[in-house]
Amino acid sequence: MARIPEAFIRELLDRTDIVGVIEGYVPLRRAGANYLARCPFHNEKTPSFTVSPTKQFYHCFGCGAHGTALTFLMEHAGLSFVDAVHELAGRVGLRVPEEAAPARPEDDRRERLLAVLAQADQFYRQTLRSSVQAIDYLKGRGLTGKSAARFGLGYAPDEWQGLARAFTDYQDPLLEAAGLVIVGEQGRRYDRFRGRVMFPIRNERGQVIGFGGRVVGVGEPKYLNSPETPVFAKGRELYGLHEARRAIQQAGEVVVVEGYMDVVMLAQQGVDNAVATLGTAVTDEQVRRLMRLADSIVFAFDGDAAGRKAAWRALENSLAQLPDGKRVAFLFLPEGEDPDSYVRRHGATAWRQLLADAIPLSDYLVDTLSRRTELGSQEGRVKLIKLAEPYLRQMTQAPLLAGALRRRLAELTGLPAGSRGYAARTGPTPSPARPPRVRPSPWRTALLAVLHDPGLASNVDVTPEGPNTEAQLLQAVLDILQANPHLASTRDVIEAFRGRPEQPALQRLAAELLALGEGYDAAADLRAALERIRQQARRREVELLSRKPLAELSPEEQQRLRASLRGRKPVSAADVKGPDA
Repeated sequence: MARIPEAFIRELLDRTDIVGVIEGYVPLRRAGANYLARCPFHNEKTPSFTVSPTKQFYHCFGCGAHGTALTFLMEHAGLSFVDAVHELAGRVGLRVPEEAAPARPEDDRRERLLAVLAQADQFYRQTLRSSVQAIDYLKGRGLTGKSAARFGLGYAPDEWQGLARAFTDYQDPLLEAAGLVIVGEQGRRYDRFRGRVMFPIRNERGQVIGFGGRVVGVGEPKYLNSPETPVFAKGRELYGLHEARRAIQQAGEVVVVEGYMDVVMLAQQGVDNAVATLGTAVTDEQVRRLMRLADSIVFAFDGDAAGRKAAWRALENSLAQLPDGKRVAFLFLPEGEDPDSYVRRHGATAWRQLLADAIPLSDYLVDTLSRRTELGSQEGRVKLIKLAEPYLRQMTQAPLLAGALRRRLAELTGLPAGSRGYAARTGPTPSPARPPRVRPSPWRTALLAVLHDPGLASNVDVTPEGPNTEAQLLQAVLDILQANPHLASTRDVIEAFRGRPEQPALQRLAAELLALGEGYDAAADLRAALERIRQQARRREVELLSRKPLAELSPEEQQRLRASLRGRKPVSAADVKGPDA
């Protein structure tokens, strides 16, 4: 499989104006040296989406979306990396060259897995058309053909090797790697999904990455999902997100349900902003993804014990992801109902009324913890505070909401002022003390400076020590710049890391650079950071050498210790010996 040369990508980005690219999708207005807009990745009233023509980089200070022109086309327009490159090349009149790639690299395997899943998806969809049993089942659930087509529903025939009709080589290891085939004892192969209505699970670009299968008739398990594969992670993906993305952004709200059929039936009734978990508890990564798209998340679960357990797990995984100004709420369906049955029986208007009455996270947290203690006693009220505090400490992105909850608990328990930071029950609430400003590490400061101006890399004369993440990231950037001295901008450095694990962290740092403004003096910051690093090294050296008895120190170590204590640069062995040694 051919790949696009990195040199061409750099040339392409040099010729591309990110403002012109984004302006084709989002109206921008000038704001000083940058451009502003309402973010296309989440619903907002006040513009916080910033585009920098100097750094050729965008960042939303509301939801955190950021990247280059290529990233924007991939995440907003849904293009693959290759398609995004071709799109930009067409804009600037360049022809995309290709060069031979190493035989079957990992990204090639990923593309082949996606191709296998797409072929299986096509087979399942065709098989549904001729399956009377599956069609009758879906009609019995109230589903229309239009809805089945919209979500690409299919049917896996009730055969051990039904997929042998779709693939000429049923022994292909990719079928097993994609989660479509199971290899049993003695190497016997058989289809994972048999006799099931198939719900294709798509990624953000609309590619099929896995399936959920609902048994038709009697059988266990009722629902069966694809296993984890190189292209499918249950803890990250959400069913229906590709189809619902636009509606979620327009509504500013997303509803998380438990079943695939819930999503399909809600959409059939005109409620298009629902997604479903994939047979697992809600994860923090799923919450984080949805927070980028919407200002409000409503978890709609059954009202039984299992549903409430799932809701509490969702609350726990939402606390650290919830920023001030956004909302998480919980809706518990009446006994015996799920979203599918409720919307069919009562209609979309009644469903929306249920959503409007959903319990806010703050109420759900306090009410649930209150039921675990006895508020009629002092001991019980103290216990409530003890139960709540670990949850409140997780709300690092919502200090205002956490403070409001602490005041509410103080009023509820009568905990006196000054006791572990809780407000008094009566009287004016004191203003919360401003938290001390945390000084960034010198490694982070140096990293920001080099990312702002890659030409400063030659000034860095220190090397990282130990498992310091920011120091290691700086070293990775320095290595890239040493091997590619032509990289001259923030955008160039970020794109040089595309596909590598360091890229997300570098993108976040680039977003910080936008907030620093045009007056940022990178050279001065770098000099100060390097001096702090040297001072820290001297302090560590003094500490280590001071622990040893003086008699055990070599003459060189004694000289270095005296030099360090005087605050001078430690001398080398050559300095100790002298020129005539």
